[in-house]
Amino acid sequence: MRPRNCIATKAFYSLAWLLALGLAGAACAAPVGTITDLSGPLLDRKADGTVKILATKSSVDSGDTLVSEKDTYARVKFVDNSEITLRPNTQFKIENFSFDEAKPESDNAFFSLVRGGLRSITGLLGKRNKERFGLNTPTATIGIRGTNFIVEYIPPSQAEAAAQAAAERAAYRDAALASLDVTGSIPYGGQGSDAPRAVMPRGTLGMPQPLQLAQAMPLPGSDRAPGLYVQVLDGMINVSNGGGAQNFTAGQFGFTPGFKQPPVILPNNPGMQFTPPPSFSNTTTNTSGSQNNKAGSVDCQVR
Repeated sequence: MRPRNCIATKAFYSLAWLLALGLAGAACAAPVGTITDLSGPLLDRKADGTVKILATKSSVDSGDTLVSEKDTYARVKFVDNSEITLRPNTQFKIENFSFDEAKPESDNAFFSLVRGGLRSITGLLGKRNKERFGLNTPTATIGIRGTNFIVEYIPPSQAEAAAQAAAERAAYRDAALASLDVTGSIPYGGQGSDAPRAVMPRGTLGMPQPLQLAQAMPLPGSDRAPGLYVQVLDGMINVSNGGGAQNFTAGQFGFTPGFKQPPVILPNNPGMQFTPPPSFSNTTTNTSGSQNNKAGSVDCQVR
């Protein structure tokens, strides 16, 4: 009986070892992109729930959720030579990304923008399999036709709070301007008036002149309505949701307020701004797809 037990034991350990190798292979999947430029803190929540702080040259994987902090711009270069640049206060998920230059049938590039904004530049995957690219947002899904575009999502709560704050500032400004005395000075507003304190020099009892006060306070209506804003720099994108679909070409701006409202073309820039640090422009961007910049290292964990 001992020989049989020995054979069974060896078979069990062999099976366990093969299973471990299989799990290790799954955990050691090659990264799908690399952080090439970074201006501040960038968090990466992995599919297993662990959170990492990324740096330049850090790798990212399919299933990762990237969160940029205040004042943080971050550029991710994927293995097909495409790029996603995140603006500050953005949450972005790599839902499913796979690319093999020799196997076009396996292409997939699907992402989700939860909040904030980004710029997307198409790589080889998007050029040869346009239908395999998709960017989901809370109000619409974006498809590409070989493109370079910017997208920004403003959630309702943020816009409503900003509009209310702007209205309150405007109301105070009007009241302050109406209370000008004959010398042209504005009396101190007392408790509950934070705006004067924000612009009054320390150690003085005088208040700024009306023009200075007006310049320090944003005018009502300067805050944009909630919804999804797009700008196409090159190529064409298709924005679709429950209300309909609309193509946007180079030089056009678009907007959709909700998932059931159709996207519309805007006559001019609604106030979109995308200004990464000057150092970002020093990195050469190749959008031809002729290069395949794969990440250099693989983080491997056996779970």
